[in-house]
Amino acid sequence: MLIEMKVEGLLFDPRSSMYILLLKEVNGDGTLPIWIGKPEADSIALALGKVVTPRPLTHDLVKNIVDSLKVKVTKIIVTEILDNTYYALVCISDGKKETLVDSRPSDAVAVALRANSPIFVEDSIMERKSADELEEWLKNLRPEDFGNII
Repeated sequence: MLIEMKVEGLLFDPRSSMYILLLKEVNGDGTLPIWIGKPEADSIALALGKVVTPRPLTHDLVKNIVDSLKVKVTKIIVTEILDNTYYALVCISDGKKETLVDSRPSDAVAVALRANSPIFVEDSIMERKSADELEEWLKNLRPEDFGNII
């Protein structure tokens, strides 16, 4: 079963020097933290802020290609986690056939935000990961760690 999610925010984790993409259930309280790199966090932040850059960035390019081919990103799905690595699919449809494209979740979310497409997570991932990882991270936070919330 798929659970619809929304981007709740981006946080900086000073311990790993990585960003955390925080997804939250649309119709629930479950959250899913996914550690991502700075370029992907920057791209997601630009999309969330509806910032238009003078030239297309990589995720804008993907959306432009999809649009010019007259297909649509129907949804993205975070499908599984293997060895602490998340996997996702970008679902593209021409109205007759749906094509599933392998993706990192951070890239898939960056494209979904630009295409106004829904974000889903397999419920098995929510059952396994959900709040435990975030709770552990939050327990170790210090007040000075909150300087870089996007």
